[in-house]
Amino acid sequence: MSRIGKKPISIPAGVTVSIDGPTVSVAGPKGALSRDIPRDIHIEIIGNEIVASPARNTKKAPALWGLSRALVANMVEGVTNGFEKKLEFEGIGYRMAVEESTLVMQIGFSHPVKIPAPEGVSFSLEKNVITISGINKELVGETAAYIRSIRPTEPYKGKGIRYQGEIVRRKAGKKAVASG
Repeated sequence: MSRIGKKPISIPAGVTVSIDGPTVSVAGPKGALSRDIPRDIHIEIIGNEIVASPARNTKKAPALWGLSRALVANMVEGVTNGFEKKLEFEGIGYRMAVEESTLVMQIGFSHPVKIPAPEGVSFSLEKNVITISGINKELVGETAAYIRSIRPTEPYKGKGIRYQGEIVRRKAGKKAVASG
């Protein structure tokens, strides 16, 4: 039995959910999302709640049950409130700008790095904090991870891109030996 899969998902006001075979579509004030659910899982709307249950008794069904419920819950949350990730950049000479829907980063390479925003994702910039926002949690997280992977924080001086609130373990570095 899946603890996550058993929980029903409440449908907030202003959100419409439709189920067409394996496809679950959710529309709300911020946009619309749809996703195919595995055949082993049965999704149904009961009253003002979405309930997931295993359709077949297979080895994969218990794992897919909780996953499918979480994916549908994230879709409902995304179309009502949206998701955002914040990244901080630190380093002398590091600059970033948002031009139209492209993030332009000058982060110590010989050329500026340009990252176009995927469909449904937007960038905003305040001082040294990049905010990635959108309605698809998976896409927002992937975009944030990709931007961070371009220049991850190094452990000696702490330069690079990190998630806001991420703690970077610092190393001491080499010590100068006094001759005597």
